Amino acid sequence: MYAISSQRRYWTFGSEKEIDELRKQQNQNFILKAPRPSRGEEVDENNLSQFYLTPCEEKVLLKSYELHLRDFCRRFEPPMPKCIVGTAFHYFKRFYLNNSTMDYHPKEILATCVYLSCKTEEFNVSISQFVSNIKGDKNKAMDIILSNELLLMQQLNYYLTVHNPFRPIEGFLIDIKTRCSLANPERLRAGIDDFIDKTFLTDACLLYAPSQLALAAVLHSASKEQENLDSYVTECLFQNATDKLPVLIEAVRKIRSMVKAIEQPDKSFVRSLEKKLDLCRNQENNPNSLAYKQKMQKMLEDEDDIELGVNTSYHLNTSETSDGIHDASMLSVE
Repeated sequence: MYAISSQRRYWTFGSEKEIDELRKQQNQNFILKAPRPSRGEEVDENNLSQFYLTPCEEKVLLKSYELHLRDFCRRFEPPMPKCIVGTAFHYFKRFYLNNSTMDYHPKEILATCVYLSCKTEEFNVSISQFVSNIKGDKNKAMDIILSNELLLMQQLNYYLTVHNPFRPIEGFLIDIKTRCSLANPERLRAGIDDFIDKTFLTDACLLYAPSQLALAAVLHSASKEQENLDSYVTECLFQNATDKLPVLIEAVRKIRSMVKAIEQPDKSFVRSLEKKLDLCRNQENNPNSLAYKQKMQKMLEDEDDIELGVNTSYHLNTSETSDGIHDASMLSVE
């Protein structure tokens, strides 16, 4: 149940301001720990925003990649159940409350979120089948996803169960058919699905309960069909709990306002942010960089030490496997 879930306890926040503050903190944390200078670029300590992404720029970039996530899931073969898409969005949003885009590139984390969501929601696709949906080198894509999978789970604090609004939606539709005089409630479904898809492009899923999102979608779709369900809400749903009605009405109003306020990121601005990100990102997490290859080499050597024992007379020479180190270009999911 959502009311006693980890989602309610750890991943539902009180306001958009609180979420923005978390993202701002991650931005500042990265800039404070980032090496100076980076990749030969001189960094003006008095004007770091010229080199590093600002919190607002990171937010725009993440909005752009949320669109990529949605489109990737729509194109996926075999077709994905809606719950997988919802869970992947939750993972993606949660990850970047604990991390900066300059530390971990959204393109690589995006694919990992979808892959982990498939596992969590028991959608049976192999890693080979999954990467067949990604453009470019499939083996490199596989390496990136698998190397980020444990990281993603760690950053989610292993709270992987997500309560999506899809079950409450079905419950509302059944209840409307039973206790409401609305003709053919199934005609609301298209509008409901469209509204829920849009909520994932906002932070609503980090602020409101799945049942509130579901009711907002039902009421929005009904209004598009020139129907009024106010009496259903007041007389059926909250007949014996009228004191809770004002809170619900305000939540529904805010959710609908958030969806209405969605704006598409400017493509030329996003391209400029991508170029800026390429310069200021953490090279130890960039599969194309020498720093990443050296880090992976050290990890392999450390694993060899653990397996054989540092003090034994036998030690593997891993230099012969250097060609096998992750030399991966960024995933292409566009």
